[in-house]
Amino acid sequence: MALHVPKAPGFQSMLKDGARFYSGIDEVVLKNVEACKELAETTKSAFGPNGMNKMVINHIEKLFVTNDAATIMREIEIQHPAAKLLIMASDMQEKEVGDGTNYVLIFGGQLLQNAAELLSMGLSPVEIIEGYNIALQKVQEILPKLVSWEVKDLTELATVKRALKSCFSSKQLGNEEFLSELVGTACVQALKEHNAFSVDNVRVCKIVGSGVHSSTVMKGLVLRRECEGVVIKASASKIALFSCPIDIATTETKGTVLIKSAAELKSFSRGEEELLEKQIKAIVDTGAKVVVCGGKVGDMALHFLNKYGIMVVRVLSKFDLRRVAKTVGGTVLAKVQPPSAEELGHCEHVFVDEVGDVAVVRFQQKTEGDVSTILVRGSTDNIMDDIERAIDDGVNNFKALTKDGRLLPGAGAVDIELAKQLTSISESYPGLEQYAIKKFAEAFEVIPKTLAENTGHKNTEVLSQLYAAHQEGKATHGFNIEGEGESQIDDVNVRGVFDLYLTKYWAITYATKAAISVLYVDKIIMAKQAGGPKPKENKDWDNDD
Repeated sequence: MALHVPKAPGFQSMLKDGARFYSGIDEVVLKNVEACKELAETTKSAFGPNGMNKMVINHIEKLFVTNDAATIMREIEIQHPAAKLLIMASDMQEKEVGDGTNYVLIFGGQLLQNAAELLSMGLSPVEIIEGYNIALQKVQEILPKLVSWEVKDLTELATVKRALKSCFSSKQLGNEEFLSELVGTACVQALKEHNAFSVDNVRVCKIVGSGVHSSTVMKGLVLRRECEGVVIKASASKIALFSCPIDIATTETKGTVLIKSAAELKSFSRGEEELLEKQIKAIVDTGAKVVVCGGKVGDMALHFLNKYGIMVVRVLSKFDLRRVAKTVGGTVLAKVQPPSAEELGHCEHVFVDEVGDVAVVRFQQKTEGDVSTILVRGSTDNIMDDIERAIDDGVNNFKALTKDGRLLPGAGAVDIELAKQLTSISESYPGLEQYAIKKFAEAFEVIPKTLAENTGHKNTEVLSQLYAAHQEGKATHGFNIEGEGESQIDDVNVRGVFDLYLTKYWAITYATKAAISVLYVDKIIMAKQAGGPKPKENKDWDNDD
């Protein structure tokens, strides 16, 4: 009889071979906290105006050089389940507001680090969670009282510029004035009504060359294309849009034609040509001067379009075709037929231009259309990609302003004020949750500390000066990265450094909820991974070798 070695007793004995099971504070909670802390430490140095860039090479060997936390988290593949919860929270912040993802990671990581200290003191996870929930509720009550400014008129460029400036300062220090004007102009042009703004209406076209300050904004659309025919510009023109190819029609079934003489061959091809010319003449008769096509344009069709002086633009992407339709206010037709007056688009100027050494087609509008395009210039693709990410955050900030125009003091002023008020609130609670509320308040200190560290200042000195100013009732005083000594602390309202109310509100909420989710876990059960074919060790060798 074969010897039988029994499995260890407990939950592990019920699992399949290769499955893993962890339980207890040390094995689960503290290990989860450690993973989230490491994740927060990774992105902490990228926070603020002087944040360092990260060089990320993703699984398809594409290079990213950026301090944008959303891009970093998207491109690195994190395996730890607790760290994934924190990444999900930052991803939700990106979808909800479009900015503040790094804040979620740093604040969430600090909350968990502080929770680990409480666990080592003997508090249970449930008591910490209860304290964190009370603290979050209090923060949501305090935040509206700290609002220092509100944007009411989004059509006024100077106001929009002031509101967006801080967003660009934290990503592109030195270019914030230029970028806030560029993006502010594009957003105001794309805004139809107060609440009718879509981030998709502000497009970015990147062309290598010149410098960042050569970037321009235009009402309309810019496509990196050349036009097909000989006509390269049209003014005050009606535009016909087709998603199908413009060519000689082919039959759906195969057929055989028997041609006995040269005359029959000539008359056969002439019939096709006449039919095609008739179709194009019908489009010309509607008054259209420009044809935008989503498919290929046949040589014969192009000949007739040139004959009638029609400008032809071929658009390869169906999404770009929809954007052209939105820009000119036309309807995309699925069949080559003369469009009706309602289906025709209209554009002030359509012309081929050259930017650097790249040919572009510009659909330029004066008043009509909802789309604006920012033409980004830069010396390398990486610089332009980072500018594009900053523009994306700026456009999302503008979108958030259309929902809620309130702004809070930035530069760590709100965080220290919340820490101060929460600390005094914690003393009024008799139970063990008071320790959790106090640790929640302490977690806010990580924001000004990180700003100071990344700028090269002493974080303890900055923190004590901030607390001293806020104890005197200066609730709008924050950290000035350019100051020294006493001038390190300054009134952020005067300097025009603001945080969006929605960004701060959702960042604190998502970070807290993610931290609570991690603390709620007391066991980890990992099934055995499915086995698959193992890759060859020498994958680049030939089979014959």
